[in-house]
Order: sequence, then C-alpha cells, then structure tokens
Amino acid sequence: MAIYNPPLKDMEFILHDVLKIQDSDIPGYSDLDREFSGAILEEAGKIARDVLLPLNAVGDSEGCVLENGVVRTPKGFKEAFDTMRNAEWTGLGADPEYGGQGMPYLLHMAVSETFVSANLAFNMYQGLTNGAYEAIHAHASDALKQKFLPKMVTCEWTGTMNLTEPHCGTDLGLLRSKAEPQDDGSYKISGQKIFISSGEHDLADNIIHLVLAKIPGGPDGVKGISLFIVPKFLVKEDGTLGVRNGVSCGNLEEKMGIHGNSTCVMNFDEAEGYLVGDEHNGLRAMFTMMNAARLGVGLQGLAQASIAYQNAVEYARDRLQGRDVTGAKNPDGPADPIIVHPDVRRTLMDQKAFVEGGRAFLLWGAMLLDDGDRNGNKDSEGVLSLMTPVIKGFLTDKGFDCTVQAQQVFGGHGYIEEQGMSQYVRDARIAMIYEGANGVQALDLVGRKLASDGGKHVMAFFEIVKSFIKENEADEALNADFLQPLKSASKDMQAAGMYFMQHGMKDPNSALAGSTDFMHLFGHVCLGLMWARMAKSSTEALTNGTSDPDFHVFMKPN
Repeated sequence: MAIYNPPLKDMEFILHDVLKIQDSDIPGYSDLDREFSGAILEEAGKIARDVLLPLNAVGDSEGCVLENGVVRTPKGFKEAFDTMRNAEWTGLGADPEYGGQGMPYLLHMAVSETFVSANLAFNMYQGLTNGAYEAIHAHASDALKQKFLPKMVTCEWTGTMNLTEPHCGTDLGLLRSKAEPQDDGSYKISGQKIFISSGEHDLADNIIHLVLAKIPGGPDGVKGISLFIVPKFLVKEDGTLGVRNGVSCGNLEEKMGIHGNSTCVMNFDEAEGYLVGDEHNGLRAMFTMMNAARLGVGLQGLAQASIAYQNAVEYARDRLQGRDVTGAKNPDGPADPIIVHPDVRRTLMDQKAFVEGGRAFLLWGAMLLDDGDRNGNKDSEGVLSLMTPVIKGFLTDKGFDCTVQAQQVFGGHGYIEEQGMSQYVRDARIAMIYEGANGVQALDLVGRKLASDGGKHVMAFFEIVKSFIKENEADEALNADFLQPLKSASKDMQAAGMYFMQHGMKDPNSALAGSTDFMHLFGHVCLGLMWARMAKSSTEALTNGTSDPDFHVFMKPN
C-alpha cells in the first residue's frame, strides 16, 4: 500500500526561513507564526494521511457510477467529505462574511498540497467549489452572494465550472449554449457541456453550476459570452431547496485517471439561471475562477510528484538487487538496496530537486497573490499573471515526468496495480490537459504575457533575479554552486525573450514554435531562484548553529 508523510518540516522551512512570512506586511501574515501555521498543517496532514490516503486506491478501483441520473461516488467518499466539512477545512480561505475563516491563500495552498497528494480525485470536489466561490464572490450581485456562498463555503453545496462543449474546447467563441432572458430577470439555459468535473455526485445537497452561454442578439465570438449560476435544485426565498432544475448528467466519461471524481456530460434543458456580472462579459468573470484554478492545477502536478517520490525513496531503500560498484553496503544480505546504485540515486535526486524547488515556487506564487489581493500591490499581481502559465504548465509537465521517474524506480512492480504507482502517473496526466492545455499555456506566456504592459512584468522578474544575485555574490559557495548557474540561465531566458520580441511580429509561427521550450526554461529559472534562496537560508542555519544540520544539507534522497 502507498505511504504518505506530509512534508511539514519542508513547508515550515519554506514559509518561515525562505519566504519569511513572519516579516511580511501582507495583512493576515502576522498571525501565521510557526506555532499557529504548524498546528494547522499538522492537523491537515493527519486528515490527508489517515482519512484521504486510504480512499485513494478505492476511488481508483471503484470509480463513480451513474444510476438513474444520480452519480454514486466510491465507498467512503461521503463519510470523508463530511469529515472535511465538519472540521471546516472547506472554508479555510473564504470570506468570513459568508462563513469562511479568512486565512491567506498561502496557507490554503500549503494545506491543499497535503490533501491533493493523498487523494487528488477526492479533493477536486471541494477544489472546484472553491473556484466557483471565487468567481461568484468577485463578480456576482450581493443578492446572489448571500443566496449561494454561505453553503458553498461549508460545501453543503458544491460548485462546478461548465465551459467545454463537444465541438468547442479552447476556442470558446464557438460555444452554442443559449441563455434566453425571462421577464423575472432570470434566464433559461439550454445546451450541453462535457468534461465537467464533479458535475453530478452524492456528496452534497445541491450543486451550483457556473455555465458559459450566449444571450441571443449579443456580439459574435467570445465578446458575446455571459456567465450564469445554474443550481441543480432551485433555492427558495427562505434558503431551502425547491424543485429540481432542468440540468442533468447524461453520461460519465471513462477516463485514464482520477476515477474517484465524476467527470460528466451535463445537459441543460431550459434550466433556470442567474446572470453573474454584466451581459456579454462572462469570460472576465470565468477567468477569475480559471486563474485561481490554474494555480491549483500546478499544485496537482507538484503534489502527485511529491507522493510518488516519497514512495519511490522508500521502495529504493527496501528493494534488494545487485551490489554497490564500490563494495557491498549490505554484506549480511543477499544484495544491496537499489538506492546505492548511481542511476537510481540520479532519478531520485531529480525528483527531490523538482519537488522541493517546485513547492517553494508555488508558495511564492501564492504569496504574490495575497500581496495583490490584500495589499492591492499591482506589481505583485503583474508578476503573478506572468508566472501563472508557468506555474500551471511547467509544474504539471515536470510533475508528470516525476511520477514516471518514480514508477521507473519500482521497475516491473511499478507497472502493476498492487504498488499504486501507476495511479499517480494516470492521475497526474490530466493536469497537463485541463484548465487550458499546456501548449496553450505556453502560447499565452509568449504571445500575451511577455509583452503585457510593455514587458514591464517580465523585466520586474529579471530584476528580482538580478537583485538576489547581486546581494549574495560575496558568498563564495552560494555564488559558485547556485548564483552563477542562475545568472547563466537567466541570461539564456532573456536572450530567448529578446528573440520573440524581434521576430514575433514578422514570423509568429517561428516564435510560437518555441513557446513550450521557453515556458520550461522560465520554470527552470524559477526553480533555480528558489533553490538559491533555500540554499541561502540553509547556509545561514548551518552557520548560526542548527539542531538539525542534516535537513539543511542537500546531499541525499530523504
């Protein structure tokens, strides 16, 4: 059976020694001292390890079942969902006005890593709800917020996002779903959506669908798209549930992975819906949800890599095969553990470098989001907007690669279902596809984000890297091992960006053909910056004296 040990020490190190959140001026961060944040992460880790992890293989093997229009989730999911709700984990970062706890997004992301590592498919039910909450909270009327948000915060009602149609994926201008205005201010929504995660299930009393549709007579293409709230059950004036709305699950998709989550074909047959924001401005509202979701999907790539790596290390310590080329390390046994072999150690160290660096990168991104939201810092918002496709695309590409590497450590045992490694590979694969396929993320980065605001935000990123290098170049060890490679990679990235600027207009195909490679280069520069910052913090800890020197020495898989 798979194991999972929440990386609490690693998270504490990044939060307090690397990001130094206790010194930040971001509102709410002063409450996140080591004791408080540590206690929250410890409790989240217990639920992840003891409640969610045992259901991961169950969800994979049982999957969801559609019976008479109702989707039955795997055994144990309902009880686990009730546990999450009753402990109020679903409202950790939500607005206290609607029953949330108001914690910074940074803490929400750290907590979410433990849940997603332990059971990705399960966590999607509350993850999609959080995204729908964000869109409604940012764009809906006060009346709609009061009507829907309190029970979405508690996950008594869950949420979805309905974009994709059979003929229409990335190109939303082609969608055909219609919204007919009614005399009472509501709309009748008709159309079909596919690939809808958590679209129908038995975990909540109601499901609040966010649906993109076109109001007749509106502009063509994406300028004519509006966003609507379409509940599974209509909600009466007193807040109780009324009759079933004209929305139903027509089919469940048979998928490669995330079997424990219901991926549905949703049919809307003149379902009653309520406009979110202004007419024909639905993409703006939906992108509030999608941008938050893209950070969450980046987390999925990292989280699956993290748990796969943990299991690979444990297996490599126990599996006896062959002898160390420099002499037996287990002379009393028939063979040495495979962790002694150089190529096994190489692949484990590759995984470790990605997981620990990627975690720091992701939490830095969450800190920028908090700075933008809570301080109104437009510079932080701009840098995060630039890095969002990198967080989504790079972390999921490399996260999937790491699950494959971890599976490889198991050899043939990784290919059979008993060890559980194939599930991490299959589950991680979807993160490269949904919420905007990674090729589209790369195109967005090169085609839009680099030139945004005259290139202001990418220049700000380069200045962050340059300033860190300059501030620490006197440290010879840090300079040689971390800063010089970071400087070299940053120069490569600048040269590539300059090529796009010079050739993008006259030869866009050539420029965009390199977009995925550029996204990966950007991601590696970000990991390099994070590792340099972590190395600085560890060097300081070792210099000042630490009770745990082994933790601060990056020498071995652990």
